[in-house]
Amino acid sequence: MREELVKLIVDRLERDADAIARDFNAEKEIKTRYCAIDNLLPEDIAHSISEAFPPSAEMRLLDSFREKKHTSKSLDKFDPLIADITFAFQDERVVQKVAELTGIKDAVGDPHLYAGGISAMSQGHFLNPHLDNSHDGEQRNYRVLNLLYYITPEWKPENGGNLELWDEDVREPVEIPSLFNRLVLMSTNDKSFHSVNEVKAADTRRCISNYYFSPHSPNGYETTHVTYFMARPEQKLRRIVTKADNELRTVLRKFKKSGFAKKDVFEGKPE
Repeated sequence: MREELVKLIVDRLERDADAIARDFNAEKEIKTRYCAIDNLLPEDIAHSISEAFPPSAEMRLLDSFREKKHTSKSLDKFDPLIADITFAFQDERVVQKVAELTGIKDAVGDPHLYAGGISAMSQGHFLNPHLDNSHDGEQRNYRVLNLLYYITPEWKPENGGNLELWDEDVREPVEIPSLFNRLVLMSTNDKSFHSVNEVKAADTRRCISNYYFSPHSPNGYETTHVTYFMARPEQKLRRIVTKADNELRTVLRKFKKSGFAKKDVFEGKPE
């Protein structure tokens, strides 16, 4: 099935290649480059992926002032279709086609899902504004692109759980609804704050996340940083807490570049 998914994704990207490239690279109201590609896969296949998605109870719950969501990289424990769609985005043909459309130089994938995997967000779940950490697990390549594929049928913007892109001052975001069968491409750099607003609906927002890296800095200069959280503009106290948390983790990272937490990566075979 993975080979079929790779071909379908490449075909979809090629079909609207000019429009996708223009949209992604167009000057927008914020500095982060992005675009949304709807109807990525035939609807019956997208529904099959949604139905194969594991229950939240079989995933890891992250619950803190930074975020609340279920995640997993243990794809070998679930329906094989989930690994197939996740790693289809890591296939070299897809990586190179996306790199061509977005202008990424020397793009490399993330076969161990250092920064990827699946997530499920239920009512009350959220992800506060943040910058993704700057590098891969080995601190060799820069993170340059997020690929977010949403697979909850009939998801509506008013359900919440939508991607938000912020400028550096974190005042007013661009909101991108997490619509069914939609792929969002989003550049990452040291200014690309993003978040997921609170899920309002009694349904589960399902997402398959992948990331691409490059040896070239997306900022035009060398830099390194941990995942850097901010609070929402109205969360004054939480802003103070997150700032202190960021500073502490930044200091710790100077002593150990790989970080102190246990590495959360896919340990199976992506092939």
